[in-house]
This record gives sequence, structure tokens and C-alpha cells, in this order.
Amino acid sequence: MRILVDCRYIRPGRPDGIGRYTTGLVRALDRLHPVELLVSDPRQREGLPDRPAHTLPAPTGAGEPLVARHVNRLVSDSDTAPASAPETTPEDTVVFSPMQTMGTLGRRYAVVLTVHDLIYYRHPAPPPWLPAPVRAIWRAYHLSWWPQRVLLAGADAVAVVSRATGDLVDTHRLTRRPVAVVPDATDFHLPSTTPPRSRPGGNRLVYAGSFMPYKNVATLARAAALLPDHELHLVSPVPDGVRAEIERLAAPARPVFHDGVDDEGYRALLDGATALVSASRDEGFGLPVLEAMARGCPVVVSDIPAFREVAGDAGLFADPDDAAGFAAAVRSLDSGVSWTARSERVRARAAAQTWDGAAEALLAVLRQAVARRRG
Repeated sequence: MRILVDCRYIRPGRPDGIGRYTTGLVRALDRLHPVELLVSDPRQREGLPDRPAHTLPAPTGAGEPLVARHVNRLVSDSDTAPASAPETTPEDTVVFSPMQTMGTLGRRYAVVLTVHDLIYYRHPAPPPWLPAPVRAIWRAYHLSWWPQRVLLAGADAVAVVSRATGDLVDTHRLTRRPVAVVPDATDFHLPSTTPPRSRPGGNRLVYAGSFMPYKNVATLARAAALLPDHELHLVSPVPDGVRAEIERLAAPARPVFHDGVDDEGYRALLDGATALVSASRDEGFGLPVLEAMARGCPVVVSDIPAFREVAGDAGLFADPDDAAGFAAAVRSLDSGVSWTARSERVRARAAAQTWDGAAEALLAVLRQAVARRRG
């Protein structure tokens, strides 16, 4: 079997959730089975295994629906096959894409596409800071399920990052293809020899998400107003007009805006935090929650399926609209003893969610996809 991974969604120098997911899976999958890389920018190879890389057009171009023509030529040319796969044919080849938007029209190989979430179908309101024409297109695209069904019909199998997303795919009947969970993971884990942590000083709360409407940061700001002895630290860049509203809702507390940090700075914030907080109304997975847990940082988050799946009984939960409930959950961590106990629980749960486990799940899906294609 010949495995090619679509790495064109990695943003060089600006890693985001899709890029981290791709990079983590590629590294772990390559330890189980040699992979090849599909890139549109040579910088996308940074941090990936030293494996053959093939250049395709960028996935945001107008020709993306026909990108399978390029891949067909690639998998049919024996000169491009690595020595580890000298006898493979197109039917023995599978392409894994970390998105569902990769073009599949006319392909002669197996394909596994990925669905991370369906958030914008339930929350179609576009970000208010986008230009008016873009907001109109955004809203129109998310008024119907048929584009998703068309995209997923081109796959042999579909990967989802959580059972919560898989349940939504099933509920809305988006595909007849097999659906399997290939979860997200993180490299933020503390060494296994790290002793139990003590409660940090400073009463810092960390929010590490965007400011899209469904993220519901307003509830966190209102909770901060009920916790004047705590500091709410907001990690991501804040769009114009949002900062003043958060400051108004949080008064008399004074939020701390970081406007973006690198991984080292983000780890330092988590290591010095009382808790990571999120009042999001909808998530496909919730990577910041897992990242905090891996550092032994307790999490106080909204009671939604994805967060329940990630944090389990190790997390603290509140209704997304209940600022007082968030404040009470944070107050439950005031004791050093209770904080350390919660820290150990989240850290133990995060330790079971690894890239190696995700790669094993992905490899099983890829083998099934090839078998389906041969059949």
C-alpha cells in the first residue's frame, strides 16, 4: 500500500489547528508505514519526516475540483514511487486529506477525507469583521447540507476528529461511506516523570480560542467580572471592535490581551494558569482543552458534547450562558489540594490521547479504503 498525505493546508510559519493535526498525524503515521507528502509550498515540509514530496497546486485555487488529474499522473508514474512501494498500482494507493475539500473527480486511487466540525451550519452568522460580500457568501454556503454531501461522496471513507462530529455526520446523513474517529492530539504533554503540580499563584485564567460569535467569549468576560481577584488572559489576536466590548463586560476586572503568542509562550501561560476556560457553544474537538490538560492545567468549559468527550469527568463544566456557573467552577479550584487533584486528573486523561493512537486509527481507515477501492 502506498500512502500519500495532503499537506497543502499547513500554513508555513503560522501553525493552526489543521496544520497541527496534519503534522502530528504525518509524524506518527510514518513510524507505522512510510508516507509521501503532497505540498503546494516547499516550506510545508518543515517539521515533517524526510520523505518524498510531490508538488500540487494550492488547495484554495479554482482548479482544486480537478486536482485528481495531477494525482492520477503521479500514482500512475512508476518513477515517482519510492523503493518501499515498487509494485504498487493506483488501486494500491490511498490519499489522506485532513480536510473534506480536496478534489476527487476522476480519481483512480483511494481517498480518505476528514470532517473536523459542522459548526457553521448550526451557527451560520459570519464574523462581523468580514467584508459584507464575504459575509453574504459565507451565510449562503451554510444554508444547505448538499455541498458537504457532494464532497464526501467522492471519498472511500471519512475520518472525523471526534465521536461528537461523527454523530452529527450520521444525524444529517452526510455520507454513506464508512465513518471512523481519527482524533486530534497534542505535543504539549509534560514528561511522565514530572511530579504532581502545585497551584500557581496569580489566579490567571487563560482563553485560547478565536472570537467568532459561537465562541461566546462574552460569558467568560461576565464571569471575569464576578472574579475580580482573577486575571482573564486572552491569547489570540483580537479583531477590531471586540476588545472594547470584552473590557466593558468584564469590568471591574481588567482582561489581559496577548494578541498571539508562540508555542513556548503559550505553554508558559498554561503552566502559570489556574485554569483554561472556554464557553464555546459548539466545537468539533477542542484542541486548547487537550493542550491545557496535557500541561496539568485544569479546564473549566461549557457543557457540550465535544468538550465532554475530550475532558470526561476530569473537566469542570458549566452552561455556556451561565457566567455565575463558570465563576463557581473556578472558585472550586481555590484550594491548593483540590487544584492539584484536578490537575492530576486532567493530566492522566490527556496522557491517553496521543498521536500514536490517532495514527493507528488512521492506518486502519486507510487500509479499509484501499480494500474498498480494490473491491
